[in-house]
Amino acid sequence: DRPVRIYADGVYDLFHFGHALQLRQAKLAFPAAAPGVHLLVGVVSDEMCTAHKNMPVMSHAERCEAVRHCRWVDEVVPDAPWIVDEAFLQKHQIDYVAHDEDPYVSAGYDDVYGYCKQQGKFIPTRRTPGISTSDLLERIVSRYRMRVFDKKLARMGHADLMAEGSDYDGSAPASVRASRAASPGPGAPR
Repeated sequence: DRPVRIYADGVYDLFHFGHALQLRQAKLAFPAAAPGVHLLVGVVSDEMCTAHKNMPVMSHAERCEAVRHCRWVDEVVPDAPWIVDEAFLQKHQIDYVAHDEDPYVSAGYDDVYGYCKQQGKFIPTRRTPGISTSDLLERIVSRYRMRVFDKKLARMGHADLMAEGSDYDGSAPASVRASRAASPGPGAPR
């Protein structure tokens, strides 16, 4: 007897508790299985992310390390394919694929998990409300635009990265303040 081999995949950019909870669902999908579940987690490459979604914030190596250190993960599969097919399932001896249930449309596919669903090898997982990589990026950009990070950026020696037009306490170097004063921001009347 061998463990049930379950595969989950994704970008896992800015790895957060929603990712961890999805992997937990996959790991605990067969609580009575003896000798248990072996969870393989595929992390798609930077090139694959950029081609199909957006360029990730974290590098492929960083995303693999973040996933590797999640307590539910037994094995990381770097450079995971965008489409899971029979050859991939056989190569890794995968019994089931876990992902949220919504069809995942991609060029030429109504659902990249369609094959697994048709074969009865799909385990639906639930997304965690209120947390996603997109949500985190939205919060970061919004707070940057509200100049929440200006003080920290100045302390770190990156006053040049402060929000456009920001000079929260005059701590920006004189050359940076002069440069900002001389060149109006985007959309400013000229």
